[in-house]
Amino acid sequence: APVTARSIDAFRIGSDETRFGPFTFVGGMSLSSGLSHFGSLSSFRFLDPGSRFLAVTDNGFWFGGRIERDGEGRPTGISGGWMSEIMGPDGRPLGSKYEADAESLSIFGQTATVGFERYHRITSYRLENGRPGPAGASTDFIVPARELRTNRGFECVVHSPAEGLLGGGRVAVTEKSLDRNGNIFGAVLEGPRRGMFTVAKSGVYDITDCAFLPDGDLLLLERRYSLATGVGMQIRRIAGASIGKGAVLDGDILFTGGMEYQIDNMEGMDVWRAGDGTLRLSLVSDDNKSLLQRTLYLEFVIAE
Repeated sequence: APVTARSIDAFRIGSDETRFGPFTFVGGMSLSSGLSHFGSLSSFRFLDPGSRFLAVTDNGFWFGGRIERDGEGRPTGISGGWMSEIMGPDGRPLGSKYEADAESLSIFGQTATVGFERYHRITSYRLENGRPGPAGASTDFIVPARELRTNRGFECVVHSPAEGLLGGGRVAVTEKSLDRNGNIFGAVLEGPRRGMFTVAKSGVYDITDCAFLPDGDLLLLERRYSLATGVGMQIRRIAGASIGKGAVLDGDILFTGGMEYQIDNMEGMDVWRAGDGTLRLSLVSDDNKSLLQRTLYLEFVIAE
């Protein structure tokens, strides 16, 4: 999957501003490929911090490669790009959008965990040299299946810090499956705080991914869209100590912005430590296979 990258040098359009709340813009890219299956990125994680990565698409593909950088560490392109179909337990490609709508991804060691919606499930895949094999075991996602909306399932699956209060347990959060109080269903899937929780809905924004900070707090990536305002992006910080069975989670909004920024349908995120010691945030967008949208990679330094 050869990928062409066009550099994004400014996050706010027409401005040389680099600081946005706790985030300092490092650089970005608009990505394209002649491969017909390219795009539709829904979640993204690094295998090697800032370099080798793995992503899933909502049309049933894995996408991998390596971020290339210039002498100052800014992202400039993708090398070694590849795509392969996500396989079922029988080793065959998933057969339909109903089965193949992958929306979330977490990686721990040599195991990738993928959350699917429509046919809701959270499934593990064994990695060999960064390449996934057939589907393995599925995990009890705790939230009653009847509460999961068809196209509003698990947009976030992430491993918590091993040394934290959640003991390395995975956390899963839906996009917009709401309880009777209008809060969003989620769950801690294992560990000392295993159980279902909810997240307070933030206005018109829907959750599209999440990532833990080293201190155990959780960042939520959220998106809005309307014909009148276009796309918008929001990042919310949830206190790690508040996550657990029966909780209703909410937190501070760290960033919110719309079409004045170089954003699109932002769906994937990862937090990682760079070689220079800085904590980084990476974001990717889902172009929905539309000529009017873009596949973006954006990178920021997080103030600690």
